[in-house]
Amino acid sequence: MWVLVSSFHKNMDDIDAMFSELLGEMDHLSQSLSPAADPPEADPALHRESTFSIGFTDLNESLNELEDHDLDALVADLGSKSTTQDLTTHQQNSSLTDDQFAPPAMTQRSEAAAALPQTPNTAGVQQRSEPQTKADKIKMALEKLKEAKVRKLIIKVMMSDNSSKTLMVDERQTVREVLDKLFEKTHCDCNINWSLCETNPELQIERGFEDHESLVELLSEWTRHSENKIYFVSRPQKYVMFTDPQIFYMWKKKTDLTGINEHAKQLLLKEHFGGSTLIVPDLEGMLYLKEDGKKVWKSRYFVLRASGIYYVPKGKTKSSSDLACFIRFDKVNIYTTNNYKQKYRAPTNFCFMLKHPCIQKESHYIKFLCCDDEHTLLLWVNSIRIAKYGTGLYKNYQAAVKRVSTLQTLQSAAHKVSFTDKSRSHATGISPQPGPSPSKITGVEDYSHEPPPDFIPPPPPGHTHI
Repeated sequence: MWVLVSSFHKNMDDIDAMFSELLGEMDHLSQSLSPAADPPEADPALHRESTFSIGFTDLNESLNELEDHDLDALVADLGSKSTTQDLTTHQQNSSLTDDQFAPPAMTQRSEAAAALPQTPNTAGVQQRSEPQTKADKIKMALEKLKEAKVRKLIIKVMMSDNSSKTLMVDERQTVREVLDKLFEKTHCDCNINWSLCETNPELQIERGFEDHESLVELLSEWTRHSENKIYFVSRPQKYVMFTDPQIFYMWKKKTDLTGINEHAKQLLLKEHFGGSTLIVPDLEGMLYLKEDGKKVWKSRYFVLRASGIYYVPKGKTKSSSDLACFIRFDKVNIYTTNNYKQKYRAPTNFCFMLKHPCIQKESHYIKFLCCDDEHTLLLWVNSIRIAKYGTGLYKNYQAAVKRVSTLQTLQSAAHKVSFTDKSRSHATGISPQPGPSPSKITGVEDYSHEPPPDFIPPPPPGHTHI
């Protein structure tokens, strides 16, 4: 009997110990993501409510930077949504009041009266109340933005030549849709490498946004007075894992991989991305790890897995049972760095960082890793993207390729039409002329100009020169 009781208490103690250890790990994880680790400058909820622009000192400045047609579209969109919401609320309230207090005959007459078309006088009043000047439009936009159900941001996007474009985006738009907007505004070649990239000058890092991500949600992670910027740039490595998959899935081979043909590349893509499960590159090797709070880097052997990065503890082997988890990908993003050899005394400048997107300044919850060369950095950064985003990244690539193909087809068709018109005009010897416009005289400027007379006639009787 005592043996059974003793064994029971021992089992309970083991369970309690395991449970306590699990709670400790969960508490450590929650602390790494809690506001106490990196206290925000303001309440995030208040930040989301009060911030409507990115890259400007205030909302009024951002609205002034909008092009006229974009501002008109914003005012029209906000006005239509506000009208729809007001009508819906009014109809609900009217319906509720009528059902509760009015007899059936009165309810029917009220509905019939509500269904009557609006009188011209009322429509005229509404038309006259619409804003006419840009200042009026900005004033209306300021009021309507604060009432809008769908969150909108006015953002400044920097170009490679230090010029900028101002865009209005809402929370339903993906990065891919915003890129399409920029294609229209910049008339660039629309290749698959164009990206929206965020930069953080304090941490000296940058990251290319993925095409499927929500831009408003990403920018909501920034602090209110952040100096971060958004750039529209071409990044040749954006989809290198799909244009040159052999670099990531045949990296262990010592042979030259640049001469591999297109058919072999397609087979690699089908094998690793075309099945029911994604196959992450089998990447491993020595990297330098920065110690917390110090400018000291120590080399460790790291291994990439679908769930995260693992390392080999001292005195252990490379077998899966001996690997220890370094970081998981579900709560962090990957960033490349700038000049960390000077900033943190890194062994090289080929470094990358893993951190939660809410962390916008130095923190001991940030993980720094350094590679020996640029090729190793290329392997790790893009292999981590494959592990984190999975098949979604491949779908982004397919959508980008399809978009470029469609645009090239349209441009080719437009070029053929233009060439045919020019050939016809050369063959007939007659250049196309615009059609006659209806004659309309609105002022003196519309009369044909004639040379002045050689003399000035005298004034008629009863008139004098002034």
